[in-house]
Amino acid sequence: MAAEHPLVLPGDTIDPSLIPTHKKQPLRLGPGLRHNPPSTILPTVAGQLVTDLRKNSMWVEYNGGRYIPSQGDLVIGQVARSATDLYFVNITPYTANASLPHLSFEGATKKTRPQLLPGALVYARVTLANRHMDPELECVSATTGRAEGLGPLTGGMAFDVSLGLARRLLMARSREEGGIEVLEQLGAEGLAFETAVGRNGRVWVSSDSLKTVVLVGRALTETDEKGLGVEQQRKLVKKLIREMR
Repeated sequence: MAAEHPLVLPGDTIDPSLIPTHKKQPLRLGPGLRHNPPSTILPTVAGQLVTDLRKNSMWVEYNGGRYIPSQGDLVIGQVARSATDLYFVNITPYTANASLPHLSFEGATKKTRPQLLPGALVYARVTLANRHMDPELECVSATTGRAEGLGPLTGGMAFDVSLGLARRLLMARSREEGGIEVLEQLGAEGLAFETAVGRNGRVWVSSDSLKTVVLVGRALTETDEKGLGVEQQRKLVKKLIREMR
């Protein structure tokens, strides 16, 4: 990651020296940025400009506001209804329904595709996102044909978090970049659970124990709402564990 994250505002001209370049990888624009042909990149939201030189990517980090779908994002959506060959899935309360083809699941055929009812949750990847069309989703890798963790989310509960916390939870180096250790601390206390994090500000938590699901959700939301640091997260986890027992 770049050491400095300059503040940008919608419509600002980004200094070319801040745009990562890679000889082999194409430049990838994440949330908060728009390509204005032929070569202009404009912020669409106010926040910090973040770059990843290794992945040749850049995005604007912002905590509030509405989620804007971006290609490649992992999201947690809720099925609204089914049509002839696709599902309509809500990924935010503000955007039009995203489309998810019935066959966009691992091993799916017309006879074996998942039968998802309205209200069902799915973990999906955004494959198409622009201002003029509704987003499109997939629950299978286009290169491997495997789910790779995507697909229907059965059981558990979904919790709403800020976009900033969702982004940090999705980062492999969340400890260094965002100081988010709450899930690791809960696991270290012996709690057994699994999670799925959506870039659209939703976290799904599942466990054999309903108490564990509620506790993990509470730990996440309190960490988010109160902006807890690492040491405060550790204290919160110990407090919640004591209350649970």
